[in-house]
Amino acid sequence: MNATGIDGVGSAADREVIAARNSVYAAFGINGMLLVGFLSRIPDIRAALNLTPGSLGAALLAVSAGAMIGLPISGRLVGRFGSSRVLVTAGFGMSVGLLVIGTAISVLHSLPVLVVGFFVAGMSNGIYDVSMNLQAALVERRLGRSIMPRFHAAFSVGTVLGALIGALASGFEISLLVHLAVIVALYCALAGWFRRDFLVDERVEEPAGGGGRSEWTRPRTLLIGLIVLAAAFTEGTANDWLATALAEGYDLPRWVGVLGYATFLIAMTLGRVVGTGLLDRYGRVAVLRVLFACAIVGALLVSFGGPVLAFVGAAIWGLGASLGFPVGMSAAADDPERASARMSVVATIGYTAFLAGPPLLGFLGDHIGLLRALLIVGVTAIFALGVLPAAREPDRAGPDGR
Repeated sequence: MNATGIDGVGSAADREVIAARNSVYAAFGINGMLLVGFLSRIPDIRAALNLTPGSLGAALLAVSAGAMIGLPISGRLVGRFGSSRVLVTAGFGMSVGLLVIGTAISVLHSLPVLVVGFFVAGMSNGIYDVSMNLQAALVERRLGRSIMPRFHAAFSVGTVLGALIGALASGFEISLLVHLAVIVALYCALAGWFRRDFLVDERVEEPAGGGGRSEWTRPRTLLIGLIVLAAAFTEGTANDWLATALAEGYDLPRWVGVLGYATFLIAMTLGRVVGTGLLDRYGRVAVLRVLFACAIVGALLVSFGGPVLAFVGAAIWGLGASLGFPVGMSAAADDPERASARMSVVATIGYTAFLAGPPLLGFLGDHIGLLRALLIVGVTAIFALGVLPAAREPDRAGPDGR
């Protein structure tokens, strides 16, 4: 079946929309590789600087702090320069951040320089994230159906590739700077290609105006933001800590811990690929209830199951983390007239998980060990189950969003 048949694009719009769709897929995918490029080497970073879980968590806080600065300004930047130009520039900013991180570890052995690299990468990634989701929403509206989970699946594919490359680089003791420089070179080669076919932005709502402020007073917007917050925490905890927790908690080689993290990412990717059909059939609320329950079970297996069951738990956890974030973005865009303002609010709330997560897990890891600290994922998922009805589709009237 061709791409037109899959996405239902009319013949007059085939070439423009399919080209834009493919470019957005590429933008999501390379973003995953850039982000996981350094996250996959967290165990090596910790070993190189001899960091405790608490000090590593404090350093990782710089990634989230940068993102929290990038998110509020991203709407203004997109409104002035356009999402495609902002996205490409933010990608180059992430590239600079990665090279600083690599230099801090491989050349300077400096924690302060590492924190600077984390901050630059985090701020650039926050701007990139909003820009690519706005492009995804443009394509989604042109197609007339929801495909947001597929775009996030492309991101997950990029993270899987990035994690596998990271595992190989760690196993063969390849310099972090060399490893990250290769990923940066790949981004530079692709950036011009996928930017060329992006769609022209629709009129952007002024985020500083009354419309943008009013979304902070709307209960549904805030509840969707809490769902995204829980989903981001469920996913981000694995990104930051799973590889290190598996390696140290079960006395495994660091590269085996990275493979456990890759298992999580592969399962999350599969969940996003097949999730669109499940959402269409059963509705958002019913599907998310099952998935957040999977996250609880997965975290329990990782924490208490031993080395073999921990890999099973990582896979179940990955499935559980697969759809919360993209479904939250789709729910924020249910009303096209309010989509920009709502997405900004929802994304800002969601990213607070990345701000609070690293130091919280690091603090718990110092006191109860990293494996036990991962149980906080289950607590967060239980909280999410209570607010899921806010994500119900407008045309579904049942209590379960069906």
